[in-house]
Amino acid sequence: MWVARWLVGVLFWTGAGLGAAEKPIVLDVWPGKAPGETGAVGEETVTPPRPGEPPVVRITNVSRPTLHVFRPAPDSNTGVAVVIAPGGGYNILAWDKEGEEVARWLNGLGVTGVVLKYRVPRRPGQPKDQPPIQPLQDAQRAISLVRSKASDWGIDPKRIGILGFSAGGHLAAAASTRFEQRSYDRLDEVDQVSCRPDFTVLVYPAYLVGREDDRLVADLPVTKATPPAFLVHAGDDRVRAENSVAYYLALKKAGVPAELHVYSSGGHGFGLRPSPQPCSSWPQRCADWLRARGILPAAQPAPQGK
Repeated sequence: MWVARWLVGVLFWTGAGLGAAEKPIVLDVWPGKAPGETGAVGEETVTPPRPGEPPVVRITNVSRPTLHVFRPAPDSNTGVAVVIAPGGGYNILAWDKEGEEVARWLNGLGVTGVVLKYRVPRRPGQPKDQPPIQPLQDAQRAISLVRSKASDWGIDPKRIGILGFSAGGHLAAAASTRFEQRSYDRLDEVDQVSCRPDFTVLVYPAYLVGREDDRLVADLPVTKATPPAFLVHAGDDRVRAENSVAYYLALKKAGVPAELHVYSSGGHGFGLRPSPQPCSSWPQRCADWLRARGILPAAQPAPQGK
């Protein structure tokens, strides 16, 4: 029974079954080999869902980063775009659960959803207790690339955000706080375009605070130029809610608008798939926030009955 309820929920949120969706546009993030890429992690692999578990497609050994662009129907396009960073501990990418399904949900809001297949796992010799640099390089380039395509895709270059889950949440926070300096040498005209997101959505972000305290880590320098943010966490998450709280407080101190939701329960990795947990309401709250910020147009009132 729970499988049926889950499937109905996924169909609702992703728009599946509501008419054939167009296949995404797929673009290489880099014009050639990505900066510093050696290909030492082996061939890219896609792991299908595990038997007896809720379906999650996992991708790893990514050496060729790509953008998967899901565009809304032309008559509903709001001009907003969001780069999506799936989670997976910087080891794998939860591709459908925290990527493609999110893009389809955004399409339902009239938003272009751009799923970033960034480089994972950590390369040999990289410390396991520190985020690797390659995903940030990919994210910075991705934001500039999307902005450079604004006129082609019907996007407002001043309404491009980033949304990340778990490790992808850390990546979104890094892209939102370290945009003033590229993490790689500029390659071409795309890198002359700003890589600053206009807004940020962090869903159960990881690695934002230290293991020994609840202070925001030093490599996420929040300032008054940091984009506004919407944050979501569950209080019983093994990745502590203090990650979101610390980022929210830093934004508040810097005078940057932010909204934080810490739900009583939900654990880690709930994505946007419906469940009995209150955390399942976060997509509605996020859409409300986007409208309140003027990023999305205001919702139209329901027609009054006679």
